[in-house]
Amino acid sequence: MRCNPRTHAAKAASRQVLFGLLLAVSLAGAADLPQAPPPAAGGYYPLQLLAGTRLMITARINAQDVEALLDSAAEATIVDVGFARRFGLVSGERVVGHGSGQSSFDADIAHGVTLTAVGVELANQSVAIADLSDIGKRLLGRPIDAILGRELFDAARLEIDIEHQRMRVLPPGAAPRGTRLTLVTEHGIETIPVSVEGHPPVRATFDLGNGSHVLVARRYAEQLGLLKDRPVHRERGGGLGGETEREVFTLRSLEIAGRKFTDVTATIDAQDTASDLNVGVALLRHFTIVTDYQARAVWLAPTQ
Repeated sequence: MRCNPRTHAAKAASRQVLFGLLLAVSLAGAADLPQAPPPAAGGYYPLQLLAGTRLMITARINAQDVEALLDSAAEATIVDVGFARRFGLVSGERVVGHGSGQSSFDADIAHGVTLTAVGVELANQSVAIADLSDIGKRLLGRPIDAILGRELFDAARLEIDIEHQRMRVLPPGAAPRGTRLTLVTEHGIETIPVSVEGHPPVRATFDLGNGSHVLVARRYAEQLGLLKDRPVHRERGGGLGGETEREVFTLRSLEIAGRKFTDVTATIDAQDTASDLNVGVALLRHFTIVTDYQARAVWLAPTQ
């Protein structure tokens, strides 16, 4: 989501905070919160696939463990307002958010927060506080507590193995397997090169928080004529900001890191700031992924 400041202090700073489409699973109460697991052999920490495509990780917000979505396209971590109240997160300035839903929404910023995941501790972070009850009910049928954003990706070289449901931190000098793809930042989000139906590669949001279809920017779909002479139907969806309706169609082919996928379900993204494409867990799960945001690179190796 994109947040524009409302408080006087924020207005004076002309501050803008960007976040990706976010989902996370919450737990019923403090007594039921998960305990952060120790690493297994090889330094791996467990991942969980919720509903088959939602990538969950046990993280810690200050002293509280929580199951959160691992979202590489989230500009910052977001916590639900109820979680913030239960565990004493103090908010600062008010901002206006624009997510993938139909309308804007209010959020607050809390400063001085410590985030911990896969053995990496990040002190003095700023996180957003927003009401996630609507998307929890619509998309998961249960409350949502927290989303772990790109802070972790900025801090460490990570190996993510979706099919084997595990991840770990790699030494900076480790030589990753697979094809190296250069990261380019668009609107605060990292992108990788992806090609559609034999056309030259364009930038695609690298989005582990996307548990749905490939997203295609409307302007790019119109440029290539992707909606002509093929069936199109509509589905309800959308995240923060409320429910929306999108056109759904099939891409004949899509290529990432030398691997070609055929008959790929895609939806139209009408947002002006959208990258040409957005690829998520549905396709990225076919690779072992190494991310190094500081080195401006992602490595993708076909899953063995």
